[in-house]
Amino acid sequence: MLETRKDLAAIVLDDAMEAPQARGTASGQRPLASGPATNRKLPASPAYLLKYYWWAYVHPNALKFFDRQWMVELILWGNYGKLRDVALDALGDALPGRTLQVAAAYGDLTPLLANRVAKGGGALDVIDVLPIQLANVRAKLDSTAPVKTSLMDSSALDFEDGAFDRAVVFFLMHEQPEDIRCKTIAETFRVVRPGGRIVIVDYARPAWWNPYRYLFRPVLALLEPFALDMWRHEVADFLPKDDAGRGRKRRSFFGGLYQLVTIER
Repeated sequence: MLETRKDLAAIVLDDAMEAPQARGTASGQRPLASGPATNRKLPASPAYLLKYYWWAYVHPNALKFFDRQWMVELILWGNYGKLRDVALDALGDALPGRTLQVAAAYGDLTPLLANRVAKGGGALDVIDVLPIQLANVRAKLDSTAPVKTSLMDSSALDFEDGAFDRAVVFFLMHEQPEDIRCKTIAETFRVVRPGGRIVIVDYARPAWWNPYRYLFRPVLALLEPFALDMWRHEVADFLPKDDAGRGRKRRSFFGGLYQLVTIER
């Protein structure tokens, strides 16, 4: 029998208390780093996340099942590696200064991003609202990786204005209700300095000739209730109304099913 939302929340908190130290000690990695040294109240797991995505991110078994390289490739119809690489290339080969990854991601995006940050002598911050996801990220990283993980709500980032040189939002927008999505992007704009860069990778509306436009639509409608928003709207529709970006570029992949949007602040 499936757990209730209350039970799921308890599982997440219990895992957060145990997983960082247990995994870090066993592998020689650092314990899960905390967020900024403030007295802020830790964010609660969003209701929509517990309701619609418990099976993908909240339940401990989700990590064991979904966070496998072949699985994430399968979920994205063999396009994970390509989309990961174009996102990394859009950020740059060597990344000095501060880089923000808005939300944890399955697959090897974070370790490869950390390598580019280390190459540039910079620092990487990874935030997520689920302790279990941050523990999972930390378990993938080398002990010397210049990465800090922080428990934080993407729609209310606890960072100063312009604190980062760049940010990446990788397949997060389609998982959020529109109001949370808009707040997340607005917060990302706020914490990236003028002249910095924001890279977004997510779903988009496929071309009329793409068979996935018809085959994949009911799957998204069933499993990811907010995803079709990305078919109905452009990324620009969710950007801050006072967007002062100097430029915006968009590339499509796999017959339009996926998109990369690069924004210069």
